[in-house]
Amino acid sequence: MTSWITDLIAQSGYWAIGFLMALENIFPPIPSELIMGLGGVGVGQGTFHPVALVLVGTIGSVIGNYFWFMVGRHWNEDDLRGYVRRHGRWLTLDVATVNRIDRIFDNHGEWVVFVARFIPNIRTLISVPAGLFGMSHKRFILATSAGATVWNSALVYAGYQLQQNVDDIENYVGPVSLGVIGLIVVVYIWRIIFWRPGEDSGGSG
Repeated sequence: MTSWITDLIAQSGYWAIGFLMALENIFPPIPSELIMGLGGVGVGQGTFHPVALVLVGTIGSVIGNYFWFMVGRHWNEDDLRGYVRRHGRWLTLDVATVNRIDRIFDNHGEWVVFVARFIPNIRTLISVPAGLFGMSHKRFILATSAGATVWNSALVYAGYQLQQNVDDIENYVGPVSLGVIGLIVVVYIWRIIFWRPGEDSGGSG
């Protein structure tokens, strides 16, 4: 995958960065760390301008996340609550928890989406509940843009500093991402074993 990404960026420049960042947020196994890190190397070589690079990468990130946001918008909250009542154990959710998440997105959705941009794997998944629980398009786009700008800027800077040692980014981020996935799996199994449903509070909160 690394060679394909490298070749595409070398051939198509900014267009490749925007395309790959959108794709990375639709299919998370494609690493944003490598894409923007390579862009940072390009900054050092004079191929890219850092501001334009971050802008293009952020636009791609927003497009990819907006795809999943719209997937969430097409789901129905009441259907979700019905599904949770039937299969809550496997989701480790009850309706009361769903209602709490709904209130969190109502009151603090921007911060949830913003912070999630810095967490591997979660940064894409967070777009679905943001859409499902009715976060406005404007709030979602602004929060995603802000978080993606900070994250992409950090990756470009790292790539610029590492220059030809950009493989160090992938070597570092790969184990971290796998560690996060492993932790999520362990927590999920633990929750299934010890999960007990709370009081079903019914309505939409």
